[in-house]
Amino acid sequence: MSDTRAVRYSLPPRLLPVGAAVLLALTLAACGKKDAAPAAGAPGGGMPPPQVGVVTVQLGTVGLVTELPGRLEASRVAQVRARAAGILQKRLFQEGSDVKAGQALFAIDPAPYNAALMSSQATTARAQANLQQAAALADRYKPLVEANAVSKQEYANAVAARAQAEADVQVGRAAVETARINLSYARVTAPISGRIGRALVTEGALVGQGEATQLAVIQQINPLYVNVTQSAGEVMKLRQALQSGQLSRAGGGEAAKVQVILEDGSVYGSPGKLLFSDLSVDPATGQISLRAEVPNAQGLLLPGMYVRARIEQAQVNNAILLPQQAVTRGSKGDSVLVVAADGSFAPRPVKVGEAQGKSWVILDGLKAGEQVIVDGVMKLMPGVKTVKAVPWQEGKPAAAAPAQPASAPQNPASGAPAAQASASAASK
Repeated sequence: MSDTRAVRYSLPPRLLPVGAAVLLALTLAACGKKDAAPAAGAPGGGMPPPQVGVVTVQLGTVGLVTELPGRLEASRVAQVRARAAGILQKRLFQEGSDVKAGQALFAIDPAPYNAALMSSQATTARAQANLQQAAALADRYKPLVEANAVSKQEYANAVAARAQAEADVQVGRAAVETARINLSYARVTAPISGRIGRALVTEGALVGQGEATQLAVIQQINPLYVNVTQSAGEVMKLRQALQSGQLSRAGGGEAAKVQVILEDGSVYGSPGKLLFSDLSVDPATGQISLRAEVPNAQGLLLPGMYVRARIEQAQVNNAILLPQQAVTRGSKGDSVLVVAADGSFAPRPVKVGEAQGKSWVILDGLKAGEQVIVDGVMKLMPGVKTVKAVPWQEGKPAAAAPAQPASAPQNPASGAPAAQASASAASK
């Protein structure tokens, strides 16, 4: 019996190295845990404070930008009409091209107007001949009437005939000028510089008969007007804030700047300026019309396009801009998380103004130099008292807190856990 139990409980000689290896691995693992525990985090074995992205509060002047819908309109529009009646002989421009003021656009048959000019010139020449005859007669009668060689009545008639002949000459000259003007109308010119559209009539058409026929339209597209509308209530609040001193007028009295946002969301490169706001409110919509002027030297913008206009109508002094993700908005008010010098953090109520792009205008609640958490709020788990503040960069989240090291110690040679290394060595 004693021999049988000895055989049952004693280990074979070939298994003794494997058992010793496992026991050694467990001992090393326990020692590794004891040595690595203090290095896992802060003093006492806790985790280090999480890193959060912060921005430093800076006071400055912030422009209040309003984005309004609008339409583009040509700054000048001229309808080219035929002021002379006749047959249209030729079109002298290329449709859709840029034309200059005074450039010839159409040619109307000038023959009737040339004839009228020649007739008026002939009438004027006859009046001048009559004037010379009347003047000579009056000059001859003058010494004779002094010598009582002719009657005073005859002399008076001669003087009157000379005056009438002078008037006839003036009438003739006016008729010549009128004929020349009518002849010039036979050559239709551009009243303004701009871009001309398609021709509304073709060669051979009878134009100007009874009315001034429209031939084409010229639009001046540099600069362009942007017609926008704004709520009358917003305009009234803005004016009251300006009068009370809460806001200051943008540009120091100069025209407010305007940026045009195209339909695809891109910003037009050349800024414009606000010209005026209407004095009356549209009773149907409750809106006030505003007009801005935008340069268009490259011709990228076209009349009739739908755009949005960003107008800086006023400025807030000593205001703060914060990224929108830093502000928590709720029914009980708005707040931010402020980091103290010792790393502690606490919520702070703030007064939020208008949105400016991806930021909020903070009107009250913060001081210059304070740090506000923007990124890393999800790391503030229950029990976290302090944080490590790092400068926030848009698009780059704050670095994550270092993770705890593995519980099993590493083998200096291979980097694998010691227990696994020992087991591998034992199995070999």
